[in-house]
Parts: sequence; structure tokens; C-alpha cells
Amino acid sequence: MATGAPIHMLTNPSLTLLQQWLSPAYPVGAYAYSHGLESAVETGAIGNVGALRLWLQDLLTSGAGHSDPILLAAAFRSTDADALQEIDQLARAFAPSKERLAETNLQGAAFCQTTAAISGHEIAALTYPVAIGYAAQLHDLPLDVTVHMYLHAFVSNLVTAAQRLMPVGQVAGQNILTELAPLIAQTAQDAMTSDIVDLSGSCFLADIASMQHETQYSRMFRS
Repeated sequence: MATGAPIHMLTNPSLTLLQQWLSPAYPVGAYAYSHGLESAVETGAIGNVGALRLWLQDLLTSGAGHSDPILLAAAFRSTDADALQEIDQLARAFAPSKERLAETNLQGAAFCQTTAAISGHEIAALTYPVAIGYAAQLHDLPLDVTVHMYLHAFVSNLVTAAQRLMPVGQVAGQNILTELAPLIAQTAQDAMTSDIVDLSGSCFLADIASMQHETQYSRMFRS
């Protein structure tokens, strides 16, 4: 049997850690939140794969997919505890509804608790994107990769939620992620050159859907 040079499995510790943090196995409870998607499906605002893709596209350009990466980057660049807390308070104020605030607050608290337990770093409870950004700073992870992977995980989680709410097959879900990949990359890049003053949001239907979900009779998700 012919033999050749040994194969060395090269790993990137930064990439591996980010994969762990943003994996469905990391106990932040992301699977329990639909970001208002459940209400949008219930009311008929989203009724097919095309509408779902447009909804996610709007979130990336005008909703949390636009604002969260800016908050993440600001937290990554924060220079002291006061600055970090100011960014976190802004993230809380920017949540458009009770459930969206709970979504970012509870996921962030769970992320901080788990990350502190396994890393040895002391991390106070923060909103989710702020927690990711601050933890990435503590672990000296690359900001560009962190933002990109955070956004991809955000969209992936919503695609998974949609597959539990409506007839979206596995291949259709992956097609959506493939089609949105360039926009995810561009949004991540834009966040890298943005400042906290660039925070904005105009996804009114998504915001209203999150409010409607608070009183929805039958619910699978917490938001």
C-alpha cells in the first residue's frame, strides 16, 4: 500500500470556540425563540418560502440583523465597564417589545453564565449581542469572523423556527441560507465600519408581530 506524508488536521482555535458558542448545543435556549416569526405565520404575513426569504432579508437590512452586529462590535471595542454597561442599556432600550427584550436578555444571561463557567472569565449578565462581543474581546477572537458567524447563526435559527411552523423543507431552508449568504456577509462587513450612532430599525411588521405574539392564544415559541 502506497504511503505518503502524514495528514495533519489543522484547527483554528478561534473558529472552534465561535462554533461552540453559536452551536445549537450551547445552552442559551435559542430554539425557544422565533423573533416574532410565529405570529407572522399565524396572521398570514408569511405564507410561503418566498415570503420567508423576504422577511429574513428585511431583518438583515432594517431589523435586528442590522442593529445587533453594531451592538456586538461596539461591545467588542468597549474600553471599560462603564462603556460596556452603556452599550448594554442601549441594547435593552432598542428592543421594540416585551418579548424581544426577554429574548435578548435571557439568551444573553444564559450565554454569560455558561461562558463564565467554562472559561474562568467573570462576565456579568448582558444582552445577547453585547455578551458575544464582550466575550470575543476577552478571548481575543477576530471581530470580523465573530460578527459574520453571529449573523449566520441568527438567520439559521429563524429558518429552523420556520421549518417547525410552516411547510419549509430541509433543502428549501438551505437554499434560503445560500441565497442570503452574500447579504449576511455584506451586513457583517457594514457593521465593522459602523458606530453605535448608526443604530436604526425600520422592520415595523416584525416589531408588531413580536407584540402580537405576547397575546397569541396558542404558541410554540417564547417570542
